[in-house]
Amino acid sequence: MKKAFILFVTVVLLGSCAPRPEFQQGMTERKFLRQNKEAVLAGLDGNQKTYRVNRGERFFVLATFEDGRLVKLEERETVPGWMPGQSGGQPDGNRRN
Repeated sequence: MKKAFILFVTVVLLGSCAPRPEFQQGMTERKFLRQNKEAVLAGLDGNQKTYRVNRGERFFVLATFEDGRLVKLEERETVPGWMPGQSGGQPDGNRRN
């Protein structure tokens, strides 16, 4: 009996140490906002709301909710402020196309 109790307690403790998924399909909008206090509203489209959560300097997550449930999750990379292929120091006449 004592061994069974120790086994049960061990399993419960190890189960509670497992990482909880940050996002999961079907989670409620309220739970998402509690877990991600830095989330900002990025768009409204009918009954869909999209929130943006920054992940460091280069990445962000877009979470789309429909009727209060998570239906779409996208991770994107931030576009740099300068355009690729253009240098800021060359005049227009010296630019290669």
